[in-house]
Amino acid sequence: MEKIVEVEEIIRLLNEDFVREIEATLIYVRNAFVMDQCDPSRVTEDIAIDEMRHMYWLADLIVKRGGKPSMEHKELEFGGDDLKSQLERQIALETEGIEKYKQQIDAINDAEVVGVLKHILDEEKRHRKEFRMRLERIDE
Repeated sequence: MEKIVEVEEIIRLLNEDFVREIEATLIYVRNAFVMDQCDPSRVTEDIAIDEMRHMYWLADLIVKRGGKPSMEHKELEFGGDDLKSQLERQIALETEGIEKYKQQIDAINDAEVVGVLKHILDEEKRHRKEFRMRLERIDE
């Protein structure tokens, strides 16, 4: 597979990631407020803060390459009003992010970008695990 080296294409992909992190942050912050159990709420809030840090890192990469971070996001799907559906939605978001980051790590030929994406990927895997652990506890 040929590696992506065009700066405009890398910026476009990073902006997709940036928007996905915005959406996750907004969903997690809202869900943390409405969750009826304390532990999942705190974990969701902590992970929202991680997602904001990912936004910062991605925005930094975008700007360094001459782009501007895109703040436009689609209508948000929060996952319903019960804890189970919220955690399932959050797991789905993390899984989507993990797959996108894996694809981009394989495709992009920019060492700095790949390094940051690998770090974010590791955190997204940990987030998914944290959400899955909370989901298993309520399924028991």
